[in-house]
Amino acid sequence: PRFVLLLMIILIIALFMTISDKKSAIQAEQQAAIKQERPPVNTVVMEVLPGPISNKINLPGSIEPWTRLELISKIAGSIEEVLVQEGDSVKKGDIIARLESADYRIARDRAEAAYKLAKADFERDKSVYAQGVIPTAELDARETNMQTAKADLDNAMLLYERCTIKAPISGVIRSLDAKVGLYLGIGDPIGRILQIDKVKAVIGIPESDVTAVRNLPTVDLTIQALDNLQVVGKNHFVSSSPETAARLYRMELEIENPDHHILPGMFVRANIIKQSRENALSIPFYSIISRNNEQYIFIENDGIVKKQPVETGIMEQWMVEVTSGLKSGDRIVVEGHRDVENDQKVNVVKVISDPGAYSL
Repeated sequence: PRFVLLLMIILIIALFMTISDKKSAIQAEQQAAIKQERPPVNTVVMEVLPGPISNKINLPGSIEPWTRLELISKIAGSIEEVLVQEGDSVKKGDIIARLESADYRIARDRAEAAYKLAKADFERDKSVYAQGVIPTAELDARETNMQTAKADLDNAMLLYERCTIKAPISGVIRSLDAKVGLYLGIGDPIGRILQIDKVKAVIGIPESDVTAVRNLPTVDLTIQALDNLQVVGKNHFVSSSPETAARLYRMELEIENPDHHILPGMFVRANIIKQSRENALSIPFYSIISRNNEQYIFIENDGIVKKQPVETGIMEQWMVEVTSGLKSGDRIVVEGHRDVENDQKVNVVKVISDPGAYSL
């Protein structure tokens, strides 16, 4: 009885396996018939060829003067002459204004006379000392008096020179506080000079991009106020800590500006290339289908499409780099790919090589 029961169980299992195989075969035949009966889908395919692609960010910024210098008075006195106006260009050493100098000239002359007398006394006693007439202490006192008088003269000459206020750098007079007759105390403002022979474009860099841009030698810039003028900025400085509540790092780019046509305050846009590939295989990102944590494309060959998993890299606008699953010369479906299935026949109505010029 046990042997008969075991035999029956084996027969039943074999019967179920046979039925399952036949069912699978029938389903496969039905699916094949459906695919054969379904009309080919009209598609547009693109031949993939190697080409450059870059990972770029476009950030706003503004132009600042290379140097912003505040002029202050180093002596007290009334202004008797102003030789520049706001907006004037000045060279280093050009005279900006003059203070009344009579008091300082008199003090200089007095100090000069005192120095001459002290020097003459020292020279006379020096010759006498050589004869052993006066002691060493007296000669040292004469020399000290002479040196003190020389220091007083140097100070008087310095104060007299400061009556003439000169530009310490070349630049443009941004504002001018000096007016004829105005009395200035030590530390009072005279004006402001902006150095714009070269300027700097200041860009706020997000925290996530600081590492990528820190070592870039140059950055392409567009100045919108000058008919979208294209210039190149040299990487001058990237701050080591964020300077705003938005956690933006300050990046300064040096721009040569000999004609002064780029002015402080102008808006600028920086086109920063974080990464680039010279011979990358890139495709339109909309040709990639993402389902169930899988991304794939359809490759067409002789009117039949095949599903192909891919891995992607950097992205530029609407093109994305494919790092795995694609080779040069493959023809991918860029239109109609969401209406096809694996191993399905398609009707290729157009073959393109430039997706930017595509129109179905």
